[in-house]
Amino acid sequence: MTMADGVGAFGGAEALARQVAEGLDPDRFESILCVTRWNPDPKSEAVREELEAGGTSFIGLERQGRLDIAAWRWLIAEMRERRIDVLHTHKIGSNIWGALIAPRVPVPVFVAHEHTWSWEGKPHRKLADRFLIARRAAAVVAVSEADRGRMVEIERIPPEKTRFIPNGIQAPVATRTPAEIRAELGIPAKAPVVGMVAVLRPQKAYDVLVRAAATLKQEVPGVRVLIVGGEENPRAELRSGLEGLAAELGLGETVMFTGGRKDAFDVIGAFDVATLSSDFEGSPISILEYMEAGKPIVATRVGGVPDQVSDGETGLLVDPQDPDALARGLATLLRDPARAEAMGRAGQERRRAEFSIEATTRRVEELYDELYAAAPRR
Repeated sequence: MTMADGVGAFGGAEALARQVAEGLDPDRFESILCVTRWNPDPKSEAVREELEAGGTSFIGLERQGRLDIAAWRWLIAEMRERRIDVLHTHKIGSNIWGALIAPRVPVPVFVAHEHTWSWEGKPHRKLADRFLIARRAAAVVAVSEADRGRMVEIERIPPEKTRFIPNGIQAPVATRTPAEIRAELGIPAKAPVVGMVAVLRPQKAYDVLVRAAATLKQEVPGVRVLIVGGEENPRAELRSGLEGLAAELGLGETVMFTGGRKDAFDVIGAFDVATLSSDFEGSPISILEYMEAGKPIVATRVGGVPDQVSDGETGLLVDPQDPDALARGLATLLRDPARAEAMGRAGQERRRAEFSIEATTRRVEELYDELYAAAPRR
C-alpha cells in the first residue's frame, strides 16, 4: 500500500507516489493507493477513476480533522483484511501516521519516503524522524544524496536504514503550442521569457526571483518573468506580498502571476529559460519537467538540484538568496540563444536517460524485494 496526503493532481511528491503505485509490476504486486486527506473534487475524482481503470485500487480517507482517530481505526481494520505486506508512506504527515499504524496492523515492511525539508530549525520534525519514523521503518528513502547525508548527520538515522532513490517523471505531452500560450497571456511573440513553476510557499523564495527581475529588466529589454503556481496556504497572502514587491520595483508589465495551472507543461513550452530560486529542495519535479521540455535552467545550488542540473552543461547554478547572481545567470542564457538551446537539448537527453518514472519504480520494487525477504512473516 502506498500512502500519501493527496492524490497529486498537479504534480509534486504526491504525483510521484501515485505514479509509482500505478507503475508497480502487476504480476508481482497488488497495488493500493491510500490518500489520507481525500477531498473528492472533480480533479481528484478524475485521477481516482484513472487509477482504478488502470488496475490500482484506491482508498480515500475523508477525515473530519487532524485527530480523526475513527478513520485510522477503520484503515487499520481494512489493512488487516487485505493483508498488507508493504506500507510505503510519503512526506512527514503520512510518515508519522504510518509509523503509528504499521505496528498495529502489523505490516511486515514499513518504508518512509521523505521528499524534502530544510533540516534547519523545526526540532519536532527531527525528533519525529529520528525517534519515531526511523525506529519503526525498515528503510527511510531520500530523494537526493544531500538529503540522505542530512538524515545521517543531523537526524542521526543509522546509515544502513537510509536509501537514495532519485525522482523520475512520466514524460508529459504538450497540448498547446508556445505561440498559443503567449497569445493567451498577452506576451509578444519575440519577447524573452523566463519562467518558474512551483507552488507559492516561502521555501521557493519567489521574492528573490522578483528582485532579480528588476535587474534583468535593465539588462534584457522586453523580458517577461512568469510565476506559475498557486498558493499552498491562501491565508499566508504570499501572492499579494509578491505582487506588492513587483509593483514597488516597477515591474507591472515584467512580472506576471498565472496562478496554479493544470497545463503547466504547456506554459513551460513558452519559456526561453526556466528557473528555480528555492532556498532548499529535495529533488524538484519541476526541474525534470523543464528538462523534458528542452529548456535551459538557471537554479539555486541547493539540495538535490546539482544532481539534476549539470552546471555549465544543462544549465547554470547560482547561490541561494542572491538576486544579482540569479539575474546574471538568466541574462547570460537569454543573450546566447545557441548556447541555451544546446543546454536544453542536453538536459532533455539526460532526463530521458536517468530520471524516468520507470527507473524510479524499478528501484522501489527492488527495495520492496530486499526488505520483504529480510522481514519476519506474520
